[in-house]
Amino acid sequence: MQQAAPRPGSQVLGFASTELTYPGGTVALRGVDLTVRAGEFVSVVGPSGCGKSTLLRIASGLESATGGYTQIGANRIGYVFQDATLLPWRTVRDNVALLAELDRVGKAERYRRADEAIELVGLTGFADHLPRMLSGGMRMRVSLARSLTVDPELFLFDEPFGALDEITRQRLGDEITELFAARRFAGLFITHSVAEAVYLSTRVGVMSGRPGRVVAEFEVPFDFPRRPEIRFTPEFTALAAEVSRTLREAHA
Repeated sequence: MQQAAPRPGSQVLGFASTELTYPGGTVALRGVDLTVRAGEFVSVVGPSGCGKSTLLRIASGLESATGGYTQIGANRIGYVFQDATLLPWRTVRDNVALLAELDRVGKAERYRRADEAIELVGLTGFADHLPRMLSGGMRMRVSLARSLTVDPELFLFDEPFGALDEITRQRLGDEITELFAARRFAGLFITHSVAEAVYLSTRVGVMSGRPGRVVAEFEVPFDFPRRPEIRFTPEFTALAAEVSRTLREAHA
């Protein structure tokens, strides 16, 4: 029986006093409080090594918290890693269809989903290409399309654009905002870029240095879908500056 999707505004992901201490004694997270509701896109910024990516691994089940409480209210989770993690011997269509294949979805249906996702991310005409024939930005689009085939209720993004040039990064950011505006999944996005966090999100969380905790949150008031030009408005600049100041203070 298919599970009902989370109701708009219902909590899809919640961390309450969440902690993670590794066996060697390193404390990665301590006292993290953060929620993501259906229809929210939350970005988290913080210094390197503060545990941002660890939050995603806990949310996806790849790590287990050692303290506090973590609530996951999604049945379908999409995960886009820092690297595109494509199988080099499979075509774009076959890479995109992989998750549906692993779920034992029939061939016709999984290719239907794959072709729909390929079109959504702007890769029509590249379905039969191998990953080595694609640019870095195109490979990341394939990774995004692969997660879209599961129709995620919760979408996790682990600094997916960090290795890309600025123009490609902004274009992919534009595509993410368009997808979010159309589908309104719950999103948790990890990034080092304050401007990227503000542009993509309904809310931005700032983490301290290790052991990481969320020290501040900022509501982002701009409507979706967002126009690229909003990045140059006084309102956007002022909010990004406030987030940057808080990040510097948390790091100090």
